[in-house]
Amino acid sequence: MTQPQTPEGTQSPTPPQADRPAYATAWRTAIFVVFALNGLAAATWISRLPAIRDHLHISVTVVGFLILGVSVGAIIGLILSSHIVHWVGQRRSILVFLPAAGLSLVLIGLGSTVFSSFAITFIGCALYGASSGICDVAMNVSGAGVERAINRSIMPWFHACWSLGTVVGAGIGSLAAFAGIDPAIHLSIVAVLIVMLAVVVVRWIPSDAEVDAGSEVEPAKVTFRDRMSIWLEPRTLLIGLIMLGMAFTEGSANDWLAIGFIDDRGLDNGQGALVFGVFTVAMVAGRIFGVPLLDRFGRVAVLRGASLAAILGLAIVILVPIVPVAILGVVLWGLGASLGFPVGMSAAGDDPARAAARVSAVATIAYAAFLVGPPLIGFVGDHIGVLNALWIVVGLIVLATLAVPAARPPARAEPLPETVRQSE
Repeated sequence: MTQPQTPEGTQSPTPPQADRPAYATAWRTAIFVVFALNGLAAATWISRLPAIRDHLHISVTVVGFLILGVSVGAIIGLILSSHIVHWVGQRRSILVFLPAAGLSLVLIGLGSTVFSSFAITFIGCALYGASSGICDVAMNVSGAGVERAINRSIMPWFHACWSLGTVVGAGIGSLAAFAGIDPAIHLSIVAVLIVMLAVVVVRWIPSDAEVDAGSEVEPAKVTFRDRMSIWLEPRTLLIGLIMLGMAFTEGSANDWLAIGFIDDRGLDNGQGALVFGVFTVAMVAGRIFGVPLLDRFGRVAVLRGASLAAILGLAIVILVPIVPVAILGVVLWGLGASLGFPVGMSAAGDDPARAAARVSAVATIAYAAFLVGPPLIGFVGDHIGVLNALWIVVGLIVLATLAVPAARPPARAEPLPETVRQSE
């Protein structure tokens, strides 16, 4: 007896409940919440970026360098993340760095509105980026562990929770902008909420030792040299290229969508935040409905379709000055950008022994988009408009599409669950 196969050779997405570890359901739910809190933190400061710009009295180009602070911190955090996750485990990494990301919001708020200091705000952005980057790798590695535990590719659902967190964050940010609430107050309240929930929910995430004890395969010992050698693997680098293009696609909306519609389409700050909210809703929808599409058609076909949707959506946003039509383009852009990052994370986590190292590597490559992108789009946007500068994003999506075949799961013989072996 063999298990049914999906289009790309992975095991059936609906294994018997008895084959799952007893803690799998609580683990899955906890990771859903962790992703949502991480998304809430991101959207909280992004939705107030126009107000932060006004308080600091800076140009679009300087805003790009402020966002660069997040990217620099994230790159540093991602480079260290595989070693940190290996040394202290997934659960402890989340327990430390998710609250740290929340507390960094307080410094961003105080630096921009109370002290009106670009330097303090930049430091807050860098600390947020580093903490969020380490938490990002830990929660994605843990999410890949959940996928193996329940034998189904649900990573897009985890990232849908991240997007749902951004929807909530964008909605609260929009209300705060319309109400004229100071960003320092807004960001501090959200930070307290994130810290409190993170400390509670992490209790339901199993330790690495518990996961290893419940596995039929003895965990491989991965040395420092093994973790660094990941950077020489062609498949890892190609997955990184996919994520580079798709992260740029998603990140450019996070950083510039609200400002682009405010500066180039004449919207006010509250309306710009609402447009960003439309994008995040589309991201949530794409990730929720993307899982059955992945089950039916596989990673490669779905990623190609998503890339085409993103290209079409971006073209509409850039070229069509009619705001309601442009918002339809925002929806397509969000749907197209929704699956690249989570599917890339799943592909990087195919091998559990080196999942942390590979996820760290591809995430570092992806975050290079955030390192180069903000100042590049800001500089170009100062000369031709923010929306016109988004043609750069279109070019990167094309490159990512060429690398999509690397996301196909590698052929491997996995041990069957005990209940299946007994029935043979």
